[in-house]
Amino acid sequence: MSKNQARKPLEIKISTVVAVAALIGDTDYDKLSSALAHLTAGTPDYFEDEFTLLDFAPASPLPAPGQIDWVRLIALFKSHRLNPVAVRNVPASLEDEIRAHGLSIDHVDTSRQFELTPPPSPPKSEPAEEEKAKPVPTAPAVVATAQPASTMVVDTPVRGGQRIYARGCDLVLTAAVNAGSEVIADGSIHVYAPLRGRALAGAAGNAQARIFSLSMEAELVSIAGVYRTFDEGWPKDLSGKPVQIRLQDERLDIAPIELK
Repeated sequence: MSKNQARKPLEIKISTVVAVAALIGDTDYDKLSSALAHLTAGTPDYFEDEFTLLDFAPASPLPAPGQIDWVRLIALFKSHRLNPVAVRNVPASLEDEIRAHGLSIDHVDTSRQFELTPPPSPPKSEPAEEEKAKPVPTAPAVVATAQPASTMVVDTPVRGGQRIYARGCDLVLTAAVNAGSEVIADGSIHVYAPLRGRALAGAAGNAQARIFSLSMEAELVSIAGVYRTFDEGWPKDLSGKPVQIRLQDERLDIAPIELK
């Protein structure tokens, strides 16, 4: 059989996309345009075509139906190489018009996001490309212990609705990962506590990544995009027990960990 004959016409895998969050406190177009111009300090490649969430949480009052020219607003962000893909923290009355412009509604309050904050005063000479100011990641609800780049350690419980992403490294959690939360790592995920939310290891395609938990109760597990859900719960011989998950022959191998 040739490669073309063996190729599947469609596969669905879990994928992780990290987006910046634009916190919008005023819906006036001119003010937003001025704020973006000030933010980027006239640097055309300040952003690099990042996916963008338009977050209206700071706006008071929240926008009303028909108040925002979405076509113009989307074009404004794209002119600064920010690509709006979703909107969060808006009234339900706006959802139909938002979807009509090709944007999704994000109902998840992530714990790790990028805030668009003004850059420091420009230096006298043009900085090197890698030294240009960039938005700074913030994790207000997560306390991470300083570790080498190969590991990110979280010592606080992960609440429902939170998302933690360990980019380019392993993720170690020493407290519970609660239902409705999501933990993601480009490497392996180690949970020294109950794992009840979603766990996605090898998010950047690392098929050698693994998931470990001392008490496995996850809603969904995924390695390198291959996933399995547990809507009806875990098998009795594995539920609440130490478990490791790895990828073998494009299938998830789930096995107990023998603690002696």
